[in-house]
Amino acid sequence: MEFEQVYDLYFRDVYRYILKLSGSEHVAEEITSDTFFKALRSIGKFRGSCDMRVWLCQIAKNTWFTLQKKRRRTQAPPPDEAWPDPADLEERFEDKEAAMQIHQALHKLPDPYREVFWLRAFGELSFAQIAALFEKTESWARVTYHRARIKLKEELE
Repeated sequence: MEFEQVYDLYFRDVYRYILKLSGSEHVAEEITSDTFFKALRSIGKFRGSCDMRVWLCQIAKNTWFTLQKKRRRTQAPPPDEAWPDPADLEERFEDKEAAMQIHQALHKLPDPYREVFWLRAFGELSFAQIAALFEKTESWARVTYHRARIKLKEELE
């Protein structure tokens, strides 16, 4: 298969996956572009032991985590005046309180539960694809996702 065909087939999947992880269209575009550049450079290393989509999403995930690490190391904390007034925050997030609680609970989940939950719920990957990413069995992916849901539910109660 030509690389152009690979790009046409999997661009949307990789883009949507990173968009869900990052929440930013700009970041998703950048990482998706980097992903396909890296894939083109290392296409000879692809052994076909997993789905091409899974391989590309793995590259994208690694690129995303690398970007996050760089940002944490290089970003200075914002000045005090950059933080919004707490009263304004309360009004803005009143409707989003449940969403915020879920978001906070997700961040408290330990790995691999958090990542498996994100990949399944937001990345829309199948259990087989998740298993391939972690080099585990499909049963492991199902059990880990189920346990993540239980831990999340417990955290929210």
